[in-house]
Amino acid sequence: MAELQKEFMDFKTFNFHSSIAAGIEAAGYQTPTPIQRKAIPAILKGQDIMGLAQTGTGKTAAFVLPILERLADGGRGFVRALVVAPTRELAEQINDNICTLGQKTGLRSISIYGGVNINAQIARLARGVEIIVACPGRLLDHLKQQTVSLSRLEVLVLDEADHMFDMGFFPDIKRIMQQLPARRQNLLFSATMPREILHLAREVLHQPVTIQIGITAPADTVTHAIYPVAHHLKTRLLLELLKNTNTESVLIFTRTKHRAKRIGEQLAKKGFKAASIQGNLSQNRRREALNGFRDGTYQILVATDIAARGIDVSGVSHVINYDIPNTPDAYIHRIGRTGRAASTGEAFTLVTDDDINLVRGIERVLGARIKSKVLDDFDYDIPAPKNNQEFARPPRKPVPRYKSIHKQKKTGPKPPGSTSSAETKSARPQQRPAGSKSAARSKPRSGGGSFRPRRSR
Repeated sequence: MAELQKEFMDFKTFNFHSSIAAGIEAAGYQTPTPIQRKAIPAILKGQDIMGLAQTGTGKTAAFVLPILERLADGGRGFVRALVVAPTRELAEQINDNICTLGQKTGLRSISIYGGVNINAQIARLARGVEIIVACPGRLLDHLKQQTVSLSRLEVLVLDEADHMFDMGFFPDIKRIMQQLPARRQNLLFSATMPREILHLAREVLHQPVTIQIGITAPADTVTHAIYPVAHHLKTRLLLELLKNTNTESVLIFTRTKHRAKRIGEQLAKKGFKAASIQGNLSQNRRREALNGFRDGTYQILVATDIAARGIDVSGVSHVINYDIPNTPDAYIHRIGRTGRAASTGEAFTLVTDDDINLVRGIERVLGARIKSKVLDDFDYDIPAPKNNQEFARPPRKPVPRYKSIHKQKKTGPKPPGSTSSAETKSARPQQRPAGSKSAARSKPRSGGGSFRPRRSR
């Protein structure tokens, strides 16, 4: 392998078509990354690949370049390569890479995903494309409407496969694969390799070459710290951290899209140049927030794991976990966005007493204890409000009375003594059972210790 690393220290050694070499030069690529050195030769030989690599390792170019080389000669006007990605942002990002690297080849590509008008996509597909980058749901829509044919496909790429599993896309992927020819090259990339991904790999890949890059631990250039805090004080502590830390570009992760939106709004009100991306935003708003974070318009981007998966932004100085991730793999993937290219980065995680077991799991993967810190001037003893409304959803708007009257005119008056379903619903006592989620949240976990903040003397 060391000989292979030396052999491909320059993109010229891959002997790409001159039109592709021009795209590499236009993109400013000079030295192949480790996954590019290992994956490109195998893909050029037509082998199936199972690649384990995180965001920021250069894996997109690792499969885009050899695909462009394969498609540079051959038929045009029909789909020859398909890349399946879990999110709209990642699909657009991959398509942008294809357009940049393949700008001199004459090959045409399109990204298709939901949340936008399908008719514009149908028109583009009708004009003929050779490469499609798609999210599973919208691709199935096109297959059902027969606005795209994959019968002559040569290469299939499943990118961020573990995240597609997390989002429940596996049934969709299997339905898509039923539309593909049996003879094709398959490339599967994933940041982690749970059992479900291994099962998928066995179904899809034929005698694959396995390539693993930087999956077991985060970069040495990242320093880690946890900040113990009560749940109701998280936002206060986050604001103090941002005020007292010398930051350049900050990525904040939350567990829910509602929380991402509210924190983004609160930071903006406090004068920070902040934006958020989450599933409820329109595609244009998401693109605006992401591009603003890239060009420095926004210093802070608040995101959920789903919205941020695959986002490749250089120069992130800090990653802050407002909510601790559910698995060590997710933690490594989150903080992999800082400390890149020999730059240093910091990863802060706000933790409550309920998070002890998750912290211990992350420490086992890191092979070291994470330093616990407190802010000297922060008041950790502020009591929780009786009714904490910080992240409560706004109440639903009442249904206008005229709608009920209009409905009654259509259906006719109800018999005396009868009640409508709405009346029946309102008459029910609005009490949660003792075992409900809201009741469970108020109960502290038994065992495992406590993260009570203590200042060093």
